[in-house]
Amino acid sequence: MFKIDIHTHIIPENLNEIISTFNDERFLSINFIDNQNAILIKNNQNFRKISCNCWHPKKRILDFSKSNVDIQVLSTIPVLFSYWAKDKEAIQLSEFLNNHIYEVITDNKTNFLGLGTIPMQNTNLAIKEMDRCINKLNFPGVQIGTNINGQNLDEDKFLPIFEHAEKIGCSIFVHPWDMMGTSEIGKYWLPWLVGMPAETTRAICSLIFGGILEKYPNLKFAFSHGGGSFPFTLGRINHGFKVRPDLCAVNNNILPSEYIGKFYIDSLVHDKKTLEFLITIIGYEKIALGTDYPFPLGEKMPGKLIENLNISKNKKQRMLAGTAIEWLGLNEQDYIN
Repeated sequence: MFKIDIHTHIIPENLNEIISTFNDERFLSINFIDNQNAILIKNNQNFRKISCNCWHPKKRILDFSKSNVDIQVLSTIPVLFSYWAKDKEAIQLSEFLNNHIYEVITDNKTNFLGLGTIPMQNTNLAIKEMDRCINKLNFPGVQIGTNINGQNLDEDKFLPIFEHAEKIGCSIFVHPWDMMGTSEIGKYWLPWLVGMPAETTRAICSLIFGGILEKYPNLKFAFSHGGGSFPFTLGRINHGFKVRPDLCAVNNNILPSEYIGKFYIDSLVHDKKTLEFLITIIGYEKIALGTDYPFPLGEKMPGKLIENLNISKNKKQRMLAGTAIEWLGLNEQDYIN
């Protein structure tokens, strides 16, 4: 069956070329150990070890061909969002990252699609770079973080970005970053295990309670990691909406659960019963294959969890590629025969 992986990350091998022009140690840089391994550096400290599949397109193609993935949707590593950066450096970095993804796609047209990065801290620059991503680089969408320097996505300053995205048909992939409470839960990898699902729930709830999904009904959001904790706490969220409308039902009176079906999630939940639950709550037609390649928390055999489900072949094909095609606004005939 045809497979499109909507959740994969890539980093430019020559990242240091742009980072060396900045004077802020918070920017991510690469320290190569050899031609197969490197250390990402942030704040003058080791941040993460990566392998060449994080930057080398041919290695990626070899990896995903083994699991019969046909297309990877490339997006930057979220730590590179750098929403705290000065405007000039933020737009330069976004352009550099987006140009890199465009070059990878151009050299490997049948293997990759791209999601752009936009400097969300500056509304005008974010819209400008979004336009370039969609109209010049031919990306189907962009990737953004779950919060922007601690601000929720429903803040008024972000509304023009979402309005423009809806206008030009730009799909949006929301990925957790800068997880709330990280300094308090740093032990045991808890920011990634607990903080990331909470961050995604924060984003979904903010967009619902803030009326964003109501204001821009044709805007196509997809959320990583199976929607985080949201599907599993939906009952609590609904109940809170009912008993404290003064706090939750501020912008509309629509029950949060009524927004099910109005956004997409990826399939990255690592557990068959959990994925079956998501199909029950969210619906198979709103779930797209996503693996978080090439990182340790990713699905090692892309699509295997979906393929092992006790559902029809057509439903599996929808989750493996059809949902991605719909979310990204692609022509199905160009991908699934």
